Amino acid sequence: MSDHPPAARNGSRDNNSAPLSVQPGLHRQEDRRGILQKIAEFIHPGPDSKEELMETLAEAEDNQVIGAESRAMLEGVLRITDMTAGDVMVAAPRMDLIDIDAPFDEILHLVIETSHSRFPVFENERENIIGILMAKDLLKLQRAPELNLRALLRPAVFVPESKKLNDLLREFKGNRNHLAIVIDEFGRTAGIITIEDVLEEIVGEIEDEFDDNSTEGDIYALADSTWRVSGDTPIERVEQSFGVDLQTRDGEDATEEFDTIGGLIAHEIGHVPKRGERFTLAGLSFVVLHTKGGAVKWFKVSASPTDT
Repeated sequence: MSDHPPAARNGSRDNNSAPLSVQPGLHRQEDRRGILQKIAEFIHPGPDSKEELMETLAEAEDNQVIGAESRAMLEGVLRITDMTAGDVMVAAPRMDLIDIDAPFDEILHLVIETSHSRFPVFENERENIIGILMAKDLLKLQRAPELNLRALLRPAVFVPESKKLNDLLREFKGNRNHLAIVIDEFGRTAGIITIEDVLEEIVGEIEDEFDDNSTEGDIYALADSTWRVSGDTPIERVEQSFGVDLQTRDGEDATEEFDTIGGLIAHEIGHVPKRGERFTLAGLSFVVLHTKGGAVKWFKVSASPTDT
């Protein structure tokens, strides 16, 4: 009887010897990959913090790997992980609400005046939010006046002020709600927040690592040779950045009562600015990009060949 097992007589390797001929090569390959990875990481280490990642994005823009707007959105995504609903909500006193007992004409006037698509509805007092009214649902009430407004209401979603914006955005996408009522720690209505408010933080609220954090307001250059200017930017900063004089026209100081560019433009227009409105001042064209609670949040600014 042979001393070799049947597997050996059939030309197969012994189970114990097979690893000896194959495994060393695998080990060498794995080690070689690991060394190359370590060398690459040593030469080009990855960012260890959000601040370093912001700097990496800035370098990518400088090297024309990404555009200015792409960088802005990427930085916005990073920012919202540290922001809460309380940071960007419209405060309760500035909320546009509908009284469940209000006449139809009054409700319709509010909808047309504010141009919102959704409205919190209260009963008896503003704190008592009983649902959300879709502006488009008013068409049903107009066509069939016998309908009860209460039957058109949709459930209201309530979130705490401490709700993280990235978690809130995920919930907005998951449950298809576009609006939530923000409540404070005592259960009182603190404000309102929409999916648009969250998205604005991604496309607009970008902080440059070279900006002076002690200065309110922000001015960012965009890829199309225009600028995104925050409505709360001090007038003096806008003047310095664009080399214009907004305070003196016709020999008079025109802005002594205003501190921010948003307040000045609203005064010059003569009413609460709406999205898409354009106004030219001191050779600069201001286009309203976003508004919140009756105030301009962002302008798009470009050089204008004429001054009105």
